[in-house]
Amino acid sequence: MRALTALLALAGVLAPVTAMGQSLVLWHAYRDDERAALEQVVDAYRRAHPGATVEMLAVPFDAYASKLESAIPHGHGPDVFIDAHERVASFQSRRLIAPIATGDLGPFTAQYDGASLRAFTLDGALYALPMSIKCAALYVNPALTHGVVPATLEAIEALRGELPSDAYPLVYEAQNAYFHAPFAHAYGSGLLDDRGRYAFVGDGAERSVMHVRRLLRARVIPEEASGSLVSQLFLSGHAATAISGPWLAAELGDRVRYVVAPLPVITAAGGRPMEPYATVEGAMLSAYAHDTAAARELASFLTSTESARTRARVGHQVVSTEAAWSDPALASDPLLSTFRAAARTARPMPTHPRMRATWEPARQSLVKSLRGDRPVRDALAEGARRFADVTRPLPPRRDGTLALLALGVVALGLAFAGVREAREPDFRRDLKRSMPAYAWVTHAAIILALLVVAPLVIGAATSLYATQEGRAYYVGLANYVDILTARGGPLFATGSFYRVLAVTVLWTAVNLALHVGIGLALALVLSRPLLKMRALYRVLLILPWAVPSYVTALAWRGMFHRQFGAVNALITWAGGEAVSWFARFSTAFAANVATNAWLGFPFMMVVSIGALAGIPKDLYEAASVDGATAWQQFTKITVPMLRPSLGPSIAMGAVWTFNQFNVVFLVSGGEPDGETDILVSEAYRWAFTRQAQYGYAAAYAVLIFAILALATRRRNPEAA
Repeated sequence: MRALTALLALAGVLAPVTAMGQSLVLWHAYRDDERAALEQVVDAYRRAHPGATVEMLAVPFDAYASKLESAIPHGHGPDVFIDAHERVASFQSRRLIAPIATGDLGPFTAQYDGASLRAFTLDGALYALPMSIKCAALYVNPALTHGVVPATLEAIEALRGELPSDAYPLVYEAQNAYFHAPFAHAYGSGLLDDRGRYAFVGDGAERSVMHVRRLLRARVIPEEASGSLVSQLFLSGHAATAISGPWLAAELGDRVRYVVAPLPVITAAGGRPMEPYATVEGAMLSAYAHDTAAARELASFLTSTESARTRARVGHQVVSTEAAWSDPALASDPLLSTFRAAARTARPMPTHPRMRATWEPARQSLVKSLRGDRPVRDALAEGARRFADVTRPLPPRRDGTLALLALGVVALGLAFAGVREAREPDFRRDLKRSMPAYAWVTHAAIILALLVVAPLVIGAATSLYATQEGRAYYVGLANYVDILTARGGPLFATGSFYRVLAVTVLWTAVNLALHVGIGLALALVLSRPLLKMRALYRVLLILPWAVPSYVTALAWRGMFHRQFGAVNALITWAGGEAVSWFARFSTAFAANVATNAWLGFPFMMVVSIGALAGIPKDLYEAASVDGATAWQQFTKITVPMLRPSLGPSIAMGAVWTFNQFNVVFLVSGGEPDGETDILVSEAYRWAFTRQAQYGYAAAYAVLIFAILALATRRRNPEAA
């Protein structure tokens, strides 16, 4: 470490650093062994710099990029963060990262792998110190392959006739565009070319998808495989081979014997090898780091020889620091050496800023093709159209003078009205009399203004701007025009505002009916005085409400899995056929509704139980004496007496359900083809998966607020 620091200082790229008083923040998205290795490295840094303070923050991978983009410009982000090379161009264009060095990069060439170093070099400047390189490889269970490592994909397919019916020759996330990329590369296609054009179309892409469809139909690979399912099947001995990255090794540990090999060749593709995407991870410096010199020293420490050896031994990383491989333990490690060899033949992930916009349309094309919803050629062409729509030019810049004049007129009007009110004779007397009351609520009003009103105002202002990849400029109402005109396409096309609104209204109405119906029915049963063990039943029925919604949503999604879900297991046990729940709108919508009904009925049940307890028993006794039936008592006494309590609860339930993001996002994920997305999940996609178009997403949010404000407003009884 000291030698590397001295070398950087001599090269003029690292200023001398005084360790005393350092306070650094390090962000990462590591888990399991990788996280443990990084913690050991940071602990070593703290020991070497007794006066330094390093705070580590683990951020979920799915939200990592968006959190960096929102936190760094405001000075709330990290000083150093670990991320992949394909985002360097985007980060650099948005001025989120500072260069490690510029000009002569010779001192670094002897320290790091050449390919890793080139991945972080942009316009002659080095924007990160390489830490590790990752790519997919083939995991092989020798017990199921007779000790042979298949050299071709066709050899893996041939295992189908030799394995038990509940085992698969190959498991991988077939609907994930990242794991399909090796197939596309073997067939001469890809996802994005060097000039940022969408490449997942054409003959090569079609042939690659058709090959995977044949694997699905022959039960060579499982359907709807997720990352967790891949590890479970391989770990339990129900998969002969698996395609995954080094992270799978951390999950497997020593619980199963396996070997790792580079991805095989595909004979049907002319004997070309499956080339996975290679991702290089590096330590980057925030452009807003509080102490750039200290941050640069921390980054160099993370990639030093000793640190690299720790990350390789503990975290199973294929490190980019060349000197670390002089350790015989690392050089002879079969797992690390195999992934290192695979990385050298892998295809570097494109660094073009449009790469992030490729994943969603490519995944949708894959899903539709593999499920047979659309012909392969049509599905791929639709993916290209979606990519073009997401990456189309932003609306033209507009002059904000008129908007400022309108805002000024409104402000003057409010000021005039305030002065006029203050001149009223009774104003000062009433104000003085009300001061004690204002003193009690002032703090609450300030907090409400900061936490509720200010974000609403900022969001409304953001909706008037076009934002994408760090660019932001005033466009007036252009975002609203695009949304309300379906971006120039059919008004009720998939993904249009009106279609998503219709789905959202249907979603809210169906869920509210189930919440109120189930909750009220259970409340009536639990309110019966003769019912035994009422307290136990109440506790058990409240449990769905007590469990975090995202945990429940993930559990229900697993139950709706086509091959391994509990719901289909019950259906097949009863003599029915397994249902692909997320292949059609009706079944995917039903899965979402079932999950949300489970989450929502306890609230209505609790409210109804409390309201029923407040109804005088004398009313029922009098009605019974007058000869009223049970149904008449329910409709004439119970329902009218429940309305004052259930009314506000139903209004709150409507708002919660209208914006129930967790269930839709985690259960169906908008499948099929975004048809079960609701307004809030559609706004999320525009903000975080479609080139960070925050202005467009903010316009969605303002429309959602307007719809809810109009739908939940109460009429003045006197005016009615």
